[in-house]
Amino acid sequence: MAESGSMTLRERVASEEWARRDAVVNEKVFVTQPYLPPLVEFLPYLEQIWNSKALTNGGPFHQQLEEALCEYLGVRHISLFANGTLAIVTALQELRITGEVITTPYSFVATSHSLLWNGIKPVFVDVDPATLNLDPAKIEAAITPHTTAILAVHCYGRPCDVKAIQKIADTYNLKVIYDAAHAFGVQGSQGSILNHGDLSVLSFHATKVYNTFEGGAIVSPDAKSKARIDHLKNFGYAGETTVIAPGINGKMCEFNAALGVLQLKHIEAAIEARRHIDDRYRERLKTVKGIRCLGYAGVRAPNYAYFPILVEPGYPLDRDALNERLKAHGIVPRRYFYPLITEFPMYRGLPSSNPAGLPVAVNASRRILCLPIYPDLALDTVDRVADLIASA
Repeated sequence: MAESGSMTLRERVASEEWARRDAVVNEKVFVTQPYLPPLVEFLPYLEQIWNSKALTNGGPFHQQLEEALCEYLGVRHISLFANGTLAIVTALQELRITGEVITTPYSFVATSHSLLWNGIKPVFVDVDPATLNLDPAKIEAAITPHTTAILAVHCYGRPCDVKAIQKIADTYNLKVIYDAAHAFGVQGSQGSILNHGDLSVLSFHATKVYNTFEGGAIVSPDAKSKARIDHLKNFGYAGETTVIAPGINGKMCEFNAALGVLQLKHIEAAIEARRHIDDRYRERLKTVKGIRCLGYAGVRAPNYAYFPILVEPGYPLDRDALNERLKAHGIVPRRYFYPLITEFPMYRGLPSSNPAGLPVAVNASRRILCLPIYPDLALDTVDRVADLIASA
C-alpha cells in the first residue's frame, strides 16, 4: 500500500470524495433553508440602490415588486410590509376589527398575537382533521354578539374551505382575514386563494417558499382598501402634512424589495425542486405503517412549502421518539405546530382554550412532524430521512 505522502492523484481524489460524503452525512439537515439566488445576480440591484440613494419610502424597487407580485400571484392590489406580523396587525386595523375574532389554535403565534396587539379577544375553535385548517362546522357555535371577524390560516399552504367560511361570514356580517403566510402562489379550484376573504396576508420570511430576507404583504380587493393600508403602514400620512390615522412604520425597504424582484425570476425553479422532494418523500413513505402524509385536496397548484407527516397508531415510535431518532442522525425536523397557541400562558386562561373543545387540534399537535424540505435539499438526503423513518 502506498504511503499517504505518495498517494496518486486518483487515490487522493477518492479519499477526498469519501471525506466529503462523510461530512455531508454528519452535517445537520434542518427543516428548511432559505433559497438565495446567486450573489452575482444581486450585485447590479445593489448598485442601483447605491446610485439612486433611495433606500425606503416606496422607492423604485418597492413599486416594481408590487406590480410584479400582482401579476405573478393573480391579485388586484398588494401592499408590501417589513414583515408578515406587521401586515396582520395592520390588516385588522384597516378593517377596524374590534371585540372577538374566531381563529385557529393550530398556527404560529403571530396569528393570534396580532389580535392581542389590537386589543381583540381571540376565540379558538377546532380544526378539520383532513386539512388542519379552521373547521367551518365549529365556527357558527362560537359566534357571539361581540364577534366581528374570522381570522383563518391556510395551514401548510392547504386552502381553507373558503366557500363555507364566506357563507358563515355573510350570514352574520363578519369580516374574513386569511393568514396566507404559507400560501405564496397556491391556487385552488377558482384560481389564487389570495383573492378570498376581505384581506389576505403573506409572509416573505427567510423560511418561506418565497423570501425577501424579511418581508410581508397584504392583498386587498380594491384601490380604496390599498390606499388606507398604505397610509397605515407609513405612520398614517396621506400627504406631506396630513395624518389621517394612528399608523405604524411597516414599510419594506429597497434592499428587501430588490431581492424580491430577483427572487421572482427563480421562484418557478424553486417550487419545482420542492415538488421533486415532495414526490420522493411520498414514494418512500407510502408503505410505512403509521405514517400519514398530508395530501393536497382542493389544491390545483401547490407550493410544497412544508412536508408534514402525522405519526399515528401502528408506528413503532411516538412522534417525540421519532423526532429524537432523526435528530440523533443529524436530521432536525420541527413539530409545527406544537404546543398549540392555546397552551401558551397568555391564552390558556381563555374559555375557548379548553383542550376538551379542541380535540382534533390537540391530537394533531402531538402527532405532527414536518420533515426537511427546501430547493437545495439533495434527494439522497431525502432517502436517508425516509430510511430512518421506515427502519425505526
